[in-house]
Amino acid sequence: MSSTRRALSNTERHYMDSPAAAADSPQETTGLIGARLDRLPATRTIWTLVVLISLGGFFEFYELFATAYIAPGIVRSGLLHATSSGFLNFDSIASFIAASFLGLLIGTLMFGTVADRLGRRSVFTLSLLWYTASAAMMAFQTTPLGLNFWRLMVGIGLGVELVTIDSYLSEVVPKHVRGRAFALNQLVTYLAVPVIACLAWRLVPLSPFGIDGWRWVVLTGSIGAVAVWVIRLRVPESPRWLAARGRHQDANAVLDALEERVARESNAALPSPAAATGEIIEQGRLREIFSPPYRSRTIMLCVFHVFQTVGLYGFSNWVPTFLMHQGLEVTASLGYTLGITLVMPCGPLIALWYGDHVERKWQIVGSALLVAVAGLCFAQSRTPGLTVLTGALVTLGATTLSYNFHAYQSELYPTRVRARAIGFVYAWSRLSGIFSGFLIAYALRGGGVSAALFLIAGCMGIDALVVGALGPATRGRSLESISH
Repeated sequence: MSSTRRALSNTERHYMDSPAAAADSPQETTGLIGARLDRLPATRTIWTLVVLISLGGFFEFYELFATAYIAPGIVRSGLLHATSSGFLNFDSIASFIAASFLGLLIGTLMFGTVADRLGRRSVFTLSLLWYTASAAMMAFQTTPLGLNFWRLMVGIGLGVELVTIDSYLSEVVPKHVRGRAFALNQLVTYLAVPVIACLAWRLVPLSPFGIDGWRWVVLTGSIGAVAVWVIRLRVPESPRWLAARGRHQDANAVLDALEERVARESNAALPSPAAATGEIIEQGRLREIFSPPYRSRTIMLCVFHVFQTVGLYGFSNWVPTFLMHQGLEVTASLGYTLGITLVMPCGPLIALWYGDHVERKWQIVGSALLVAVAGLCFAQSRTPGLTVLTGALVTLGATTLSYNFHAYQSELYPTRVRARAIGFVYAWSRLSGIFSGFLIAYALRGGGVSAALFLIAGCMGIDALVVGALGPATRGRSLESISH
């Protein structure tokens, strides 16, 4: 037996001999599992888990951000109109955006609970297959009704996946790298946006083999996700979820294997688990998030999500359209947008350096204010350099905000109710997202790009205020201690 394996055995014996480990009853806590996870050093195995989980998010973001880049092509093909003649007309890009967010609302609110019931890993893979197949169907639609229906189906799968990824990732990484883990997750997922922007820039103005370019862009994403589904089979179930469901033997088996790999890679004995902060094992109920100490967190996140959707997607989904309203042609608009979106991975990339050293809530406040100020400057820019610079700053703030709120909302609730809590608060962003496209279109038609960007800035200002006033501190704390 190697020295590393021998050291691991000593550590495990220390754990197994502790009084806490002897508990094996309905009152056993996930704190025991959490304490063992939180003491793990961040080795290659930990970061590989983060990347594998994030690969599914890559194609999730590919689909989620597709609207901005395929919208000019859909309009060019005559399938939908750029703006609507009435507030709720369903033959415009606004209706396409509404269908996306209605699907996301259904996925997060109605199906968000399945990850708490069936497990993170299984829901993870099933939702990926769902939105991959739906995207492939959407690519062949020839009527506004068919296009919007299958966009709705894509949204349902994305809604389930978004909730599951946040829960999954927060539960399998140690507390001391949780911020950087979410930053890496968002770095991988946001790489999808420059990819789709580049594909759209080259394909949307064309019709290869007589098929509209935007359809090729959609099909490319749906085909690529199948390969990632195979990779996902290597990802284990969340030990915290297994323990919360009373499956202690399975939880220990997963964690034993993880500890063995980490100890071998670190070539040292694992530190002893800290005193566990227990989370009582019982069936979670949604009503729990409306009782102390979760009530103020729930209110804060609901308000935050109502306005962040208008702010973030109001810009990202409409950048090419904003540029076209300022006089650019479709190809030039997509070229400018490509330049702006190349910045998207930079926000999470920079956060890999400071993500666990700065309090999460203040990162959210600062990035929301950056989006607001840079967005107002973007509305006034008239030169290529200034347009790309201000658009890039909006994008930098938006991606930093995104990585932070995904991490933040997953930290604020206990394991037994984490997925359904995230689903509930996230659903408010989907509800507001249904109307965000119509609101932006209305502002754009009535007051031009400046009015639309002023609306976005106002929403970001409200987000900064509510998180700054009501958000609790989470940096360096275990999930179990935060949930008390």
